[in-house]
Amino acid sequence: MEEITEQIRMWTGTFGKEYTDRNTFTLEQIDQLYRENYGIAATELCKEFIGDLERSIKILEVGSNIGNNLRMLQRMGFKHLYGIEINSYAIERAKANTTGINIIQASALDIPFRDGYFDLVFTSGVLIHISPADIKRALAEICRCSKKYIWGFEYYADAYTEVPYRGHSELLWKADFMRLYLEQFEDLELVKERRLKYLDSNNTDAMYLLKKARCSE
Repeated sequence: MEEITEQIRMWTGTFGKEYTDRNTFTLEQIDQLYRENYGIAATELCKEFIGDLERSIKILEVGSNIGNNLRMLQRMGFKHLYGIEINSYAIERAKANTTGINIIQASALDIPFRDGYFDLVFTSGVLIHISPADIKRALAEICRCSKKYIWGFEYYADAYTEVPYRGHSELLWKADFMRLYLEQFEDLELVKERRLKYLDSNNTDAMYLLKKARCSE
């Protein structure tokens, strides 16, 4: 990896390992957690946003952990699935947890694929852990690697808001990440957004799908 930020240092170490162990679920358990949080299953959200896309497209998840999101897409029929992850322990768990999915060690700040290599690049609960000082670089890398679509699911706030996370500072932020993309890249346009309020709190998450207006078909 090109640069070791404080966030990368934390997530590549024991802190990241502990996160992985806390978040090891079956796909059925993930669907149930989503129902309890938002009133809709994760699988249904995936179908709502990308269910109409060709199953032959090439997809990259940035921050794939043990590969559960990619496994969900694989169960939907998507065939060409890749992930990058910074924690080596999570990658080893992913190798045991997945078949036919290519997950390698890399950072969102330096994605080791050429421009436009993927049809769709996505994150789920990853941009929230990247410092505001580095977020433009991460978004630029994601946009660079995508030929057509960017898909995201992140904590939402109108303005950048730091949130204490397990006794640490500078590890979690809420923001309007969809807006950050649109402000940074003039060729992106919004396809769909859905804000999901938690059933038991006032917190909100946002899922969005963006498309490059001048993408090659």
